[in-house]
Amino acid sequence: MSPPLIIDDVPPRPAVVAASLIALGLVSACGDQPSVERVSLDLTVASPESSATWALSPPVLPSGSPSPPPKLATTLTSPAVPPSQPADLPPPQPMTTRPALAPAGPPRFVVTARVPIAYFPENSKTAIQTPVPPAVHDATTGAFIADIQLPEGVRSSWQLVAAAPDNRTFLLSGWTGPHSALRFFRVRLSEDGRPGEPELVPGFEGEGNNPGTALALSPDATRLAHAAPVLGGGAKVTVVELATGARRDWTTRAFPLVLGLAWAPDGQRLALVAGGWGLGVLDAGLPGSDLLAASRLVRPGKGLTLPQSVAYTPDGGALVYSVGHTVERIALREGAAPEVLAKISLPRDASLSLRFSLDGTGRHLLHTHDWRFHRVDLHDGSATSMPIEVAAHPGEGMPPTAAW
Repeated sequence: MSPPLIIDDVPPRPAVVAASLIALGLVSACGDQPSVERVSLDLTVASPESSATWALSPPVLPSGSPSPPPKLATTLTSPAVPPSQPADLPPPQPMTTRPALAPAGPPRFVVTARVPIAYFPENSKTAIQTPVPPAVHDATTGAFIADIQLPEGVRSSWQLVAAAPDNRTFLLSGWTGPHSALRFFRVRLSEDGRPGEPELVPGFEGEGNNPGTALALSPDATRLAHAAPVLGGGAKVTVVELATGARRDWTTRAFPLVLGLAWAPDGQRLALVAGGWGLGVLDAGLPGSDLLAASRLVRPGKGLTLPQSVAYTPDGGALVYSVGHTVERIALREGAAPEVLAKISLPRDASLSLRFSLDGTGRHLLHTHDWRFHRVDLHDGSATSMPIEVAAHPGEGMPPTAAW
């Protein structure tokens, strides 16, 4: 068993409500047994250009959840805000694209990614955390199919996950250790849903110890897009080639967070939801690194109540996005008005914003709440739900993020 570790930097988890509260969770592995780590609770993220300050809150376990047996204890302290990208980077190179991976009909599989399970001893502000792996599920029943193997050096699953249109190729994130950022890896599923060997993205480790707020996988599954806040206030969007780790960054001080990202079918544009700015499209072919200058505003932030997720329609002509618990679509033409696709009915204890995954056909929308998958058919408005089944620690900890 490894000796105890003292960890000074801990990455916050991605945003799940409009104020983009970021919760903390860390893990460590020890042989074949679940390991645990301790994480402090009081952290804040503040932007000097904004009066808003977001207090970081810990994960809360369902009542009556058993505590994991401690195997490795680690004391954690508040993370530093990641530095912005250095200005002396080489000029960006044109992006190369391959044909998009074609949808294979209605989705058959869902991949889930969880943060570690948190347990709080009585009268303690320190969480004991147990790692959990990402998993593959049946898209019609929620049944567990297989855990996804973590690549070498990655100790735990993390909550950023994205999918290609084919419902077989997924991008996941994982925590690697103290003073280390996240690593990203691609996994391909067989026709029966069994995951292949994970493929690490070389070099790219997110933004310091901040895992960011959004992740998207390009339609050809060769590039990722990642969003994160930057030091001093502002937001950054990064595009990375999965095979080489080559990257390009866009930054802005105009808004503090990018809450959602989605690739266009042509692989040259990115839709984004930005807190305080609105819904827009980044043209990755334009020169420069100014995120605002390279983006076209599609719908201003005024009137967008608690926006969270965004996706392109398969033809690339419109955006599908969430406004609170309502799903809307807006055509990418001047003067287009939004139309309501669905109004999601959720319990009062649900998040005020809706994080969703749209499948490659553009018809089936997936979101999670209270350890259930919720599947919505945007053509006829029908909705079904199913339990999220996992092999280890079922129903414990924070519900997972899901993509298909």
